[in-house]
Amino acid sequence: MTKSEKNILWFRRILNKDVDLVGGKNASLGEMFQKLSPKGISIPDGFATTSRAYFYFLEKAGLKKKIKEILRDLEITNLKNLQERGAAIRKLILESSLPIDLGKEIIKNYQKLSKEYGVKAADVAVRSSATAEDLPQASFAGQQESFLNIQGEKELLIAVRKCFASLFTDRAIVYREEMNFDHLKIGLSVGIQKMVRADLASSGVMFSCDTESRFGDVVLINASYGLGENIVKGRVDPDQYYVFETTLKKGFKPILEKRIGTKLIKLVYNKNPQKPTKNIAVPLRDRQKFVLNEEEILTLAKWSIIIEEHYKKAMDIEWAKDGRDGKLYIIQARPETVQSRKDVNYLEEQVLDNSKFKIQNSKLLVTGLSVGNKIGQGRTHRIMSAREIGEFKKGEVLITEMTDPDWVPAMKLASAIVTDRGGRTCHAAIVGRELGIPTVVGTGNATRKIKTGLEITVDCSEGEIARVFQGLIPFKVKRIDVSKLRKPPVKIMLNLGEPGQAFKMSFLPNDGVGLAREEFIIANTIKIHPLALVNYKRMSKEIKNKIDRLSIGYNRNQFFVEKLAEGIAKIGAAFYPKEVIVRFSDFKTNEYKNLIGGGIFEQEESNPMLGFRGASRYIDQSFQPAFKMECQAIKKVRDVFGLNNISAMVPFCRTIKEGGQVRKLIEKFGLKNLKVYVMAEIPSNVILAEKFLEIFDGMSIGSNDLTQLVLGLDRDNAQIAYIGDERDEAIKQMISRVIKVCKEKKKYCGICGQAPSDFSDFAKFLMKEGIESISLNPDSVIKTILCLTS
Repeated sequence: MTKSEKNILWFRRILNKDVDLVGGKNASLGEMFQKLSPKGISIPDGFATTSRAYFYFLEKAGLKKKIKEILRDLEITNLKNLQERGAAIRKLILESSLPIDLGKEIIKNYQKLSKEYGVKAADVAVRSSATAEDLPQASFAGQQESFLNIQGEKELLIAVRKCFASLFTDRAIVYREEMNFDHLKIGLSVGIQKMVRADLASSGVMFSCDTESRFGDVVLINASYGLGENIVKGRVDPDQYYVFETTLKKGFKPILEKRIGTKLIKLVYNKNPQKPTKNIAVPLRDRQKFVLNEEEILTLAKWSIIIEEHYKKAMDIEWAKDGRDGKLYIIQARPETVQSRKDVNYLEEQVLDNSKFKIQNSKLLVTGLSVGNKIGQGRTHRIMSAREIGEFKKGEVLITEMTDPDWVPAMKLASAIVTDRGGRTCHAAIVGRELGIPTVVGTGNATRKIKTGLEITVDCSEGEIARVFQGLIPFKVKRIDVSKLRKPPVKIMLNLGEPGQAFKMSFLPNDGVGLAREEFIIANTIKIHPLALVNYKRMSKEIKNKIDRLSIGYNRNQFFVEKLAEGIAKIGAAFYPKEVIVRFSDFKTNEYKNLIGGGIFEQEESNPMLGFRGASRYIDQSFQPAFKMECQAIKKVRDVFGLNNISAMVPFCRTIKEGGQVRKLIEKFGLKNLKVYVMAEIPSNVILAEKFLEIFDGMSIGSNDLTQLVLGLDRDNAQIAYIGDERDEAIKQMISRVIKVCKEKKKYCGICGQAPSDFSDFAKFLMKEGIESISLNPDSVIKTILCLTS
């Protein structure tokens, strides 16, 4: 190291091993600038002051002894005491001047950076990088400050001093106390990097893993307009994209999810040097568009893979798009520190206990995006300003509009956190995840709906959408050591409907998915009757408005195909390369009628369970355009996303003729070289099993409907429900025949009905009969495996 580099190091001279000199953030920037720029990743140039420069400043200003004295009687559990001491130290640093020679060195290098970019005074980002921040074993979000759009020598030196002072923010003081770090031995580096003009375009955050499970084969990208601070601090609800890494590496384009955010405001440049950025409203036309196009989403995902492979760990990455040159840039990367620390041998599950408390009778206050998969409870404390956090008590539920780093001391005391705004990579989400606190972000109205003093339950255990209930609902906690489970002599597959649960459920012992239901995706994500989309021009103004609101960001004609494909793909990716059997839609007429526009296309049926459903519906001329869209969705999942582990299944196929017609339609609509199974749920499927197997590649037993039809039941009639037991001898004989015929024909045979999930003795019967796979509800997997291996 040269003498001139004692206080200043350019990114091209910094590597990851230089944490002691430039902190985790700047060390990572230098590492990427040197090692990853040649691999095609664009990183703006810059330089960093070293930790030596910071200690030199403390020494010359005579601050060490004064800081030590202020911290003498520190009590981090006393928020008032903490705030007073933090403020006193920051004031002390801000009122001290930088050593003259250090100031000159910073200005000289700033001039050099400005010249490199062909400007007189470059606009730069000035970021703090502490020597105890962004470490894999000791990380925390936003302990120190960053300053954007800093222009001019005077403003730069002020920003550097502000960064030095931010080493003593309240949350940083608490963090060091908890980690047993000496306050005066932790150094601070300041990164000075050329700004990306994201104020004229967009920016965001991405993780090289799923943030809510430890699933590592996806990239999660959040994006919004303007500078990135709004996403990090949770001021906006950003767009969200998921990309599957495994098939992306093979040349496919696997964008598993695109979710449009509200993006109400964006952070842009301000001409006032005292306040160099400001928030302005985003025009409606821009809010209703996705921030990134598909090529940009895939480019970022490819960069994420390169970064993750270089660091050999999951990463938390900030990116920006320059509105002048139209290019994407990486501006920060740090290790992901929550999912990477989880023990893969253990599964912990928290679930509301409906046996003790009828959840449907409790008042649902708000919903939002769930962070983590836990349940939290407590008395609410609504806080709208960081000035009020001193009033917050341990065990309360924090209700607020959004959080920023100043809120961390209060967040650490919370039993749960609920915010109006933010996405899964906002400050509240990152800190909640880091602390293991159930957190709900982006509710939109929590601060209006939830007042201080209410007892509530915050439920993040049900997938992507979290629920906040009034009252304290009992819940159970299960912890399972999956490493000690033995593998049974039969495939164990899962029944799944909600794509948001797929990544989490993939960690259960399994051989794939025996039943992926389309109904959940259609009812909860699409919400529109497919024929209402096909016949959009004929719809009433009211229905058109509903369709337009739901399909924002998508080509309306492709909305059904795109969203169905995304839902299927998320399940397919979670279990790749294991087989995932997707059942074509099996709504009854009364269920289809509940979809938007459904009343126009569906008739009244006295017994919908035995009516216009399954194969009969697909081959009907009036419904074929809708069935075509289902086939197109599966085709996209296989051909565009590269998920060739997807197979299909036809439900409620009454006759051999129907089976042949459906199979021809599937091929006509572009699905070739695809395994297609048929549900064995009607007596005709069992009696004519050999003939059905000439058309289909195997059978999956639907024991619910089979029981109804063999025993002559109406499943909806509670008075005779007791008769409907799948263990009845007649049902078992039917099932035995299906298994036997499939084995003779060397075709697949599984079961996806409810019975093996409910009755362990029934699961043993199936295994004894030689069934190939048993598909279970996720909450029954461990119990059933233990039974089958005992």
